Amino acid sequence: MLANLSAMMTHGFKSSKQDFIFGPWKVTAAKTHIMKSKDIERLGEEMHMPSLPEMLFGDNVLRIQHTDGYGIEFNAIDALKRVNNMQDSVKVACAQEWQESRADSEHSKEAVKHYDWTYTTDYRGTLLGEDQQMRATETLERIDMEKLKAREQIMFFDDVLLFEDELHDHGVSMISVKIRVMPTSFFLLLRFFLRVDGVLIRINDTRLYHETGKNYMIREFSTRESKISELKNVPAALYTDPNEIAQHLTLKLTECEKLELPETGPHPGDTEAPQ
Repeated sequence: MLANLSAMMTHGFKSSKQDFIFGPWKVTAAKTHIMKSKDIERLGEEMHMPSLPEMLFGDNVLRIQHTDGYGIEFNAIDALKRVNNMQDSVKVACAQEWQESRADSEHSKEAVKHYDWTYTTDYRGTLLGEDQQMRATETLERIDMEKLKAREQIMFFDDVLLFEDELHDHGVSMISVKIRVMPTSFFLLLRFFLRVDGVLIRINDTRLYHETGKNYMIREFSTRESKISELKNVPAALYTDPNEIAQHLTLKLTECEKLELPETGPHPGDTEAPQ
């Protein structure tokens, strides 16, 4: 199946890479075909996972990098390294419930036993920089979402899919990242979306916001989750739309951090609007 998917995605598919410079920052959005099956198998062995997502875009990346080398990027491999990091009782209970509902599936029995078949990840990005990196500290400051609703010119936008799996036709597990750059700020959303049919829906969001002239970024992480039985008053048509269903899910966790920029000398573009 993986080989067929790879062939379909590669045929007639043109890889793309976009760079956008604004002040001292460069945004890079790279998109290409899914990993070949042999590479996925090798990666699975290295990560001690018996199975990886059907559509794994190992070379896709969204990167925000300062001219001094530090920054943050979002890629599929690092996202998968965070799988199994949220072994909470809700997820375990969900796995048992899913296995019971699919008792005729040999895969479900093996999957639940050996690895997180939902590929749930709390990945929030990979900090970059050899000599210096941004430093994460807790904060009470929040992203001003109302400010983001204001009409402002979008100078750059892209949406990058990192991985997706249909859970053997029992739902979907996927993670993607999108960014928009305005004249004086940028806003990024990394979203992990999980739907296990008949069982639950979960969304892990990482929002990243930076205003020109400030010496930090704000990073907010949240987990929303509800069992399908708790969504009886929500139209089933919304279950497949992350943007629509998110507001109906129960908020389980919110964490907010400042990513403080390293102290360096002034740069000509530090207070300039994007070019």
